[in-house]
Amino acid sequence: MQQTSMVNKTVRKPGKSKNMLPDRKMTPGMAIACFFLLIYFLLIAYPIFWLIMNSLKTYKEIYKNIWAMPQVPQWMNYVNAWNRGVSRYFLNSVLVTGATIVLTIFSAALGSYSLARFRFRGNQLVFMLCMGGMMLSPQVTLIPLYQIIRFLRIKNTYLAMIIPYSAYRIPMMIMLIRSFFLTIPKEMEESACLDGCSDFQIFVRIFLPMSKPILLTCCILIAYYAWNEFLFAMIFVDSESLKTIPTGLMNLRDALQTDWGTLLAGMTISALPLIILFFCMQKHFIRGMTAGAVKG
Repeated sequence: MQQTSMVNKTVRKPGKSKNMLPDRKMTPGMAIACFFLLIYFLLIAYPIFWLIMNSLKTYKEIYKNIWAMPQVPQWMNYVNAWNRGVSRYFLNSVLVTGATIVLTIFSAALGSYSLARFRFRGNQLVFMLCMGGMMLSPQVTLIPLYQIIRFLRIKNTYLAMIIPYSAYRIPMMIMLIRSFFLTIPKEMEESACLDGCSDFQIFVRIFLPMSKPILLTCCILIAYYAWNEFLFAMIFVDSESLKTIPTGLMNLRDALQTDWGTLLAGMTISALPLIILFFCMQKHFIRGMTAGAVKG
């Protein structure tokens, strides 16, 4: 009987549990915030919908009414765009963007690890110089950068795009990755040292696996910049076989008459990879942007 009474005392009703969170009700402030978020979503989603809708129209339908739905979806617009060079531009963009992501993440992660875990004279000065690169506009350095690329004899090559893209993304990536590295407990690093791990092994086996959210966030930010960059790709590359999608789509425009259905289909193809990439990594993107916000 004594054991039964003790069991009855420990049993609690689900509604009276102290650990259960109360149901949150919709407040007027939350309703207003949801309303503005809905408006913001429509402002972003409608141009994408308009782009896809008009990419399925004929030339006459577009000029007749650009706001109407297509009578018969013209899927051949995508085939024509792909065959007229978008396939080549697409592969070039994938190559340049992928190489930029690898080079930028590797360089920024190594730099962030040294700035976050090693104490040396001028540590903060080096970090401030890296952050100063974020204030340097690419357009301001266009002429000296063009001369450097010609001096290195990499003009009209993939490196003419990959190296500048990486150089202008590294400062921001160092800021994000370093902030995340500072949140990793030092006890894990000390235990790895006791196990005989070198500094590089600690970096590869502990810091990189634990930094997956921020690294994926950096991948999205780098891909967004490298995929859509237009100025450097137009000036540093002249060969038709090396052009990326932003500059290659200009070839779909004719002097007298432009096939807008094919052009819009090419623009839709160019936008889909980033949309798919963000939807696949949005959970890691949000975690990465907020994980290192406490320490700096």
